[in-house]
Amino acid sequence: MIAEILCVGTELLIGDVVNTNATYISKRLSEHGIDVLYHSVCGDNPERLEKCLNHALLRSDIVVTTGGLGPTYDDITAEICARALGIVMCDSDEVEKSLEEYFRRSGRVMTDNNKKQAKIPKGAKIFTNNYGTAPGICIEKNGKIIVMMPGPPREMKPMTDDEVIPYLSKYTNKVLVSSNVNIFGMGESSVETKLHELMLSSINPTVAPYINDGEVRVRVTASAENENKAKELISPVVERIKSELGDVVYGVDCESMEKKLVELLLRNKLTVSTAESCTGGMVSQLITNVPGSSEVFGFGVCTYANQAKMKMLGVKEETLEKYGAVSEQTAMEMARGVKELSGSDISLSLTGIAGPGGGTEQKPVGLVYIGVCAGEKCYAKKLLLAQHGRSDRGFIRTLAAKNALKAAIDEAGEIKQSL
Repeated sequence: MIAEILCVGTELLIGDVVNTNATYISKRLSEHGIDVLYHSVCGDNPERLEKCLNHALLRSDIVVTTGGLGPTYDDITAEICARALGIVMCDSDEVEKSLEEYFRRSGRVMTDNNKKQAKIPKGAKIFTNNYGTAPGICIEKNGKIIVMMPGPPREMKPMTDDEVIPYLSKYTNKVLVSSNVNIFGMGESSVETKLHELMLSSINPTVAPYINDGEVRVRVTASAENENKAKELISPVVERIKSELGDVVYGVDCESMEKKLVELLLRNKLTVSTAESCTGGMVSQLITNVPGSSEVFGFGVCTYANQAKMKMLGVKEETLEKYGAVSEQTAMEMARGVKELSGSDISLSLTGIAGPGGGTEQKPVGLVYIGVCAGEKCYAKKLLLAQHGRSDRGFIRTLAAKNALKAAIDEAGEIKQSL
């Protein structure tokens, strides 16, 4: 079946609220074999909403709406949806009792305008809202289905998972399963070039690349009658992608690089430490955001000033004078210093010019050195991270931190092989 998501709310159109509802609902419907082909957004205007809804019903079997189910005058979704399918509105004793119970439990007084929410399309299926007052509503007529849910995500998400998805699952006999190959160190265009023939020839599963903050993920999606059969279709394609791309693949279905690193360190009983300059503690923060990181990360320093590099990490004054703070030599001495202080298996250092100022012809904005010490090995990597001559400080810092995480992932893998 073809589905469309219609999110209602002027706040979405003017940018006051980010429309995360469509993303969440799309993912959940797709996982259950319902093809989401359209997204649309409409403000709180009855004429425009009715036009949007009628257009959606012409091209889709299921229309899922969010928003416009509240108690105020501009909450008009239920009335407009009922009108579109030629269904009258009527009072629901079930909803009214549910509203009264909600206000009783919360110790608040129910105002008269809340009773508006108890007026629903005749014969509608009601979905329980355990986190707010607006009930979910489903109406069906002439082969068309309209599902209405509240706009706040904390109300919409559990309703989607607990009630809407189970209800709509009877209309499909397939599932859609995806697996993501996580890549860092190769751009989207290069990934596409390497996998071009595979992408063109793959029908089920499909293969498509996506990019986010310097990372690329290749999504492999299969349609089948059940999850196990879908995974059987996906598995050989994922293995082929890993073989084609090599070391730039850091994992499959990884939530993040830092989570992958922590999992790898925990599994192999390894530890990591950091010494950061241009990233200002970003790598440490990413690692310690992951539950369980205290087992593998116990030491990190932020040494912005040269004096701090010398005093805390033992960077030689002559190294700083001869090569500068942003240099291969300084990065290596920083990595050695933090490794000696911490006793970690792997140590990382970062020093660079994040911008927007401070760059020179010899050392431009975006120049970053990462120092890595693992076992007896110590080396530095030179990175040029400014994109198209632009000095986006935040992006440069993010890329630098991710490059450091990838280096640690690679070293943890090598240490594992030697154990």
